[in-house]
Amino acid sequence: MANFSNPAMPCNFRNPAMANTSDSYFTNNNELRIVMVGKTGVGKSASGNTILGRQCFESKCSPKSLTEDCSKGEDTLSGQQVAVIDTPGLSDTRFDMEKTIKAISQCFSYASPGPHIFLVVIRLTRFTEEEQQTVQRIQEIFGQAADKYCMVLFTGGDDLDSTIEEFLAESPELQELVSRCNNQYHVFNNRNKDPSQVQELLQKIRKVVQKNGGSHYTNQMFQEAERAIQEEKRRILEEKEEKIRKEREEMERELQEKFDKEMQRINRELQAEREKERKEREEERKEREEERKREREEMKREREEMKREREREKMEREREREKTEREREVMKRETEREREVMKREREEADQKIQRVTQELQVVKQQEMNRELELARRNLFERVVERVFIREHTAVVRERSEVVLCAVM
Repeated sequence: MANFSNPAMPCNFRNPAMANTSDSYFTNNNELRIVMVGKTGVGKSASGNTILGRQCFESKCSPKSLTEDCSKGEDTLSGQQVAVIDTPGLSDTRFDMEKTIKAISQCFSYASPGPHIFLVVIRLTRFTEEEQQTVQRIQEIFGQAADKYCMVLFTGGDDLDSTIEEFLAESPELQELVSRCNNQYHVFNNRNKDPSQVQELLQKIRKVVQKNGGSHYTNQMFQEAERAIQEEKRRILEEKEEKIRKEREEMERELQEKFDKEMQRINRELQAEREKERKEREEERKEREEERKREREEMKREREEMKREREREKMEREREREKTEREREVMKRETEREREVMKREREEADQKIQRVTQELQVVKQQEMNRELELARRNLFERVVERVFIREHTAVVRERSEVVLCAVM
C-alpha cells in the first residue's frame, strides 16, 4: 500500500489514484472504513481529523468546499486500523449535482472493498432543507441498501445546551433524518481533543457492523445502486419521452383540431363568399334580364309607336290624298262650272253682241262698233281674269301634289 505524508498532515494520507491497481482491491476486514458525506461546510474534514487524531484533511472556515475530490486518511486507533474517506460537499456551488455525485461515487475505490459506515455529517446549529435531503441523495448515489450502513454525525456539539435527545425531540425534521439512518447517531465536538468521543463513535460503528453481520457496503450493492440509478434515469427518461410524446401528440392533436377548425372556418367563409358571389351574380343576371326585358319592351313599345306613327302618317297621307282628290274634284267641278259659266256668258255675250249689233245696226253703226269694242274689251278682261284664275288654280294643285308626295 503506497502512503505519502505532508508536513502539514503528519499522518498516513492515501490517494488510490496513486496506488497500484492490485493494491486498490485488497480485502482487509480488520480495517474499519468510514466515509464522510454531507453538505459543504458542515465539518466533514474536521470530523475526519478528529477521528484520526491528526491533521490529515484540510479544514478551515470557508464559504466554499475545500475538498474537491475524495481523499483518504489512515491510522491505528486502539489496535484498530481505521480508514477515513473525505468526500466533496453535496451542495458545492462550483460544480453541478451530476459532477458532485460522480466525485462522491469515487469514494468506493478509496474504501475498497467497501465502507463499513457512511457518516452523514450534520451541523446542529444550521439544519436546512438541503441537509434534510442528504440521506435521500446518499440513497440516490449508493441505493437504499446503504441505509443500514448510515449513521448521523452531528457536529457543533459544543453549542448544544441540552442533551442530544432533548434537542432531537424539538425537531421533527432531525428525528425523520435519524430514523432514515436506523436511529443511529453520534455527536462530535471537533474543538475538544478528548479521545473518548472518538472511542464512543468507533464503538457505535462496531455495533452497526456487528448488527450488519460483520458485513460492509459491497461493490455488488454499489453496482446494483448504479443499475437502479440507470434504470431510474432510464425510467425518468422514458417517462419524459412518453410525456413529451403525449404532449407532442396532444399538441399535434390540438394543432390539428385548430387547423381543422380554421379550415372549417375558412371553408365556411369561402362557401359564404361563394354563395354571396353566386347571389350577386344571380342578382346581376336578373338585373340584366330585367334590363334586357325592359329594353325589349321599350323597343317593342317604340316599334309599336313607330308602327302607330306610320299608321297615323299613312292615314294622314290618305286623308291628305283624299283631301287633295276632293280638292281636285272640287277644282275640277269649279272649273267645269266656270267653263259652263264662261260658255253661257260667252253665249250671252255673243247673243248680246248680236243683239247690240243688231241694235247698233239699227241705231248707229258707229255706236254699235263702240259698244262692240267695249263689250269685246270687257269680255277680253274677263277671259283674261278667268284664265289667270285657272292657271293659278293649276299651280296651287301642282304644289299640293308636290307637298303630298314629299310627305309620303
